[in-house]
Amino acid sequence: MDKLPKIGLPILIVVVILIIFIAKSTVTINSGEAGVLYKTFGGGVVTDEPPLSEGFHLVAPWNRVFVYEVRQQSIDEEMRVLSSNGLEIKLDASVWFQPSYEDLGKLHKEKGDEYIRRLLQPAVRSAARAVVGRYNPEQLYASKREAIQNEIFEETQILLEEQYVQVNEVLVRDVSLPSTIKDAIERKLRQEQESLEYEFRLTKAEQEAERQRIDAEGKARANRILSESLTDKVLKEKGIQATVELAKSPNAKTVIIGSGDAGMPIILGNN
Repeated sequence: MDKLPKIGLPILIVVVILIIFIAKSTVTINSGEAGVLYKTFGGGVVTDEPPLSEGFHLVAPWNRVFVYEVRQQSIDEEMRVLSSNGLEIKLDASVWFQPSYEDLGKLHKEKGDEYIRRLLQPAVRSAARAVVGRYNPEQLYASKREAIQNEIFEETQILLEEQYVQVNEVLVRDVSLPSTIKDAIERKLRQEQESLEYEFRLTKAEQEAERQRIDAEGKARANRILSESLTDKVLKEKGIQATVELAKSPNAKTVIIGSGDAGMPIILGNN
């Protein structure tokens, strides 16, 4: 009976060591994550093999696994950059990104798990400064937001080429100018709009005047042609035809003879 405690103690120690060994040898990679294996006695970070995928893994207890999120992530950046004329512009942007899955080991070895702060954010800020510096405040305020967004995205991709980080999209949420500059631009835009409206009204008035002139010329031409065609003989013939038609009426008539040799009779009827 006295030997049981002496035998049980080593067994207990073995069980504890076994539990620690198993705990240190198992790694669970959650959904949307991947693991980078670090071999303490085998050359450090493993870069020539794919990262550990989702699920349960057994590793040697003296090795370590660094877990990275590999699905798309987003960071928000609030930056103050200078326009082409040196004016400070506040730029708010969102960046969608994810680490390169196949190059996760290289990313960990060369950049570390703080690659967002060390690599991604400086690249986005540098790209934003370069792009905004090409435009003046009026362009930034009026119609260049989409162009700026696309150019920052392209510049960021160039800076992160072969850096094991994939940028999927850059979204510019807001471009803020100093209030004095913003008010000045808005006044200028209003004046330009009023000028365009005045030019439109002026053009419409000129078009209406031209239409009336053409209409008047048409009427004058028609009257001139009609006047030239109404000779004395034509008028006399028209008068005879009218008199004949009146004479055919069954009602009583009063005939009035016009003055002169060419005077035409006028027949007036009464009931």
